[in-house]
Amino acid sequence: DAALVNPAWRQDALARALRRELAPDGERLLGYVGRLAPEKEVERLAELADLPGTRLVVVGDGPSRDAVGAALAEAVAASAGRPNRSPVFLGSRHGDDLARAYACLDVFVHTGTAETFGQTIQEAGATGLPVVAPRAGGPVDLVTDGVNGYLFEPDEPGSLRRQVCRVLESPSHAAALGRRGHELVRHRSWSRVVEGLVAHYEEAIASRALRRSGVETPAA
Repeated sequence: DAALVNPAWRQDALARALRRELAPDGERLLGYVGRLAPEKEVERLAELADLPGTRLVVVGDGPSRDAVGAALAEAVAASAGRPNRSPVFLGSRHGDDLARAYACLDVFVHTGTAETFGQTIQEAGATGLPVVAPRAGGPVDLVTDGVNGYLFEPDEPGSLRRQVCRVLESPSHAAALGRRGHELVRHRSWSRVVEGLVAHYEEAIASRALRRSGVETPAA
């Protein structure tokens, strides 16, 4: 909801303090927000564990917490050269605390390929974050390459990493992606989403009633 999550949170004192805590050496923070469960495929983040000058931030909890933690820790330990700081798990956050967590990030990474709605992608956009997500399911309708982020090929090894690197290679480009993402979602709110769904169902019900009565519905 753009009324709850927006770029203004980046100036919040507690959000800035959290950012300093998570990135004491100026690391770029790559973040995931959501439930930690098998269908979310959060282990994909391991592909990013050794990107120089970055740190992984995971916001959420669930049955895959231990498995995700082990996968990310193993990836950091196996990295060549100087290892990054260990991935940080912030647990479940809500309300203002969730908004502050989004505001700390530099790039939002969505991992699941079976998503339909993509609420966290829209929240990230409302915050002004560039988004990297799989070219599958709901993200395809929410992320446009080079506009508000990039889509990676979920079955192509290295694709997620390459797309995140495209965002990181130019701070000005990353900022432009985030601004466009904010513009795309800033007028959305839960009340408007509900209004749209109600209108859709009312139209579908009316159309079905007309068909049953033998009256042709007009072409859209």
